[in-house]
Amino acid sequence: MLVTKQAPDFSATAVLADGQIVENFKLSENYGEKGTVVFFYPLDFTFVCPSEIIAFSHRYNEFQERGVNVIGVSIDSQFSHFAWRETPVNQGGIGKINFPLVADLNKQIARDYDVLLNDAVALRGSFLIDANGVIRHAVVNDLPLGRNVDEMLRMIDAQQFTDEFGEVCPAGWQKGDEGMKPTTDGVASYLDKHAQEL
Repeated sequence: MLVTKQAPDFSATAVLADGQIVENFKLSENYGEKGTVVFFYPLDFTFVCPSEIIAFSHRYNEFQERGVNVIGVSIDSQFSHFAWRETPVNQGGIGKINFPLVADLNKQIARDYDVLLNDAVALRGSFLIDANGVIRHAVVNDLPLGRNVDEMLRMIDAQQFTDEFGEVCPAGWQKGDEGMKPTTDGVASYLDKHAQEL
């Protein structure tokens, strides 16, 4: 269980958003102003994965507006990542996505994040890491279950809200909603006003 712990750092080969291949892409040198999302997916040129990667890319500006970078990781090589980016979406590719894809050929990054399945591929793990390198949120899906990128944005909003105001976020909290003061009176007051909505 990695939540509340320092994110395992890594240095690996990656394909950057501009298509450049770099040899020593280091997680800790690529945090956004307020953190980063690292997500794992099983393989390039598969079925559920492109829908997730394209969804992250379509919402990339929303992550950037929150000061958060996005980094994808799979066990494929940098050459496979590059080829997938160069393949049009209507031909099974992902096109020119807006964030780096890291090559985890020896599967060590997936091991360190405890998402490696049968020593073969990574499960669909998503990790929200704050600017101090601490994992604040993690979710891991089985291979056939695509993740919800909008939920990750919601969790970023919740994490940033709690960091800024010291309040906690109740069930279903959305950006702009009222938080709860983390006291018995605060919870009672919130529930008195909002119990019917929950």
